[in-house]
Amino acid sequence: MSLERWREPAGYSLPGSRAALFENLPQGPQALAGVVQGLLMHEHISPAYGLALSADQHAQAHVRSVEGMLDGIVGHDPRPLTAARAPGERQVGVCRHFTLMHVAMLRDQGMPARARCGFAAYFEKTKFLDHWVTEYWNGPESRWVLVDSQLDQRQRDLFQVAFDPVDVPRDQFLVAGEAWRRCRRGEADPGAFGILDMFGYWFIAGNVIRDVAALNNREMLPWDMWGGMTTKEDEVDHAFIDELAALTLEPDAHVEALSAIYADKRVAVPGTVFNHVRFRPEQL
Repeated sequence: MSLERWREPAGYSLPGSRAALFENLPQGPQALAGVVQGLLMHEHISPAYGLALSADQHAQAHVRSVEGMLDGIVGHDPRPLTAARAPGERQVGVCRHFTLMHVAMLRDQGMPARARCGFAAYFEKTKFLDHWVTEYWNGPESRWVLVDSQLDQRQRDLFQVAFDPVDVPRDQFLVAGEAWRRCRRGEADPGAFGILDMFGYWFIAGNVIRDVAALNNREMLPWDMWGGMTTKEDEVDHAFIDELAALTLEPDAHVEALSAIYADKRVAVPGTVFNHVRFRPEQL
């Protein structure tokens, strides 16, 4: 099994001109998750920290690259990344930003890691909500491990999370392809997968495409839309998503196929995507 595809920073996970900031960080998934939590604030969980975000802070959630996030972090506070910022002074993002920053730091330390798009069971009972986590290769145990770098102690208390966020059980986070497979087999209700008022096969299919893109080192915003994505149930190409989902369930066994399928215009991230929150096309 080749791990090199996910060992080196690439695309949005590149720190770029801010690479020196990753020097002297603590080693390993757990310590780095703590660093990330001291730098970022989840846009929609900020009220739990007593915060009311400004329009400028909300806009930070649309930053796509690690380099861009680092620009914002040290532009506001030039201290080393190991200096935890006060909650109201952190860079604002969502689960994908926590994940991508964590992945970037792990890769900088030579550890294979990748961002996974899917659904979490631990935010709302009976629902699997749209979410991103890190998946890193644990060499001593010869397995991929899920890490939710967003879940600090306050969030663990808020959502009554009983498991260790540095080893998220596979039944608590389903990669999008697994969610799709379960629904197609009649083992789960597609109406339980999504977020806010958006649930169903169309939402799961969109996340399958996002996960394929992420496995090709293109970790897009959760609300970016392109290619084969749709907001209508009757427009979902079930057979095509079946194919994509199968590849994402065993990405190490399908590295070449994942690369090949990414050439399909229904999957490949184009030069312009549609930002569904801002409701406008954005050039990348």
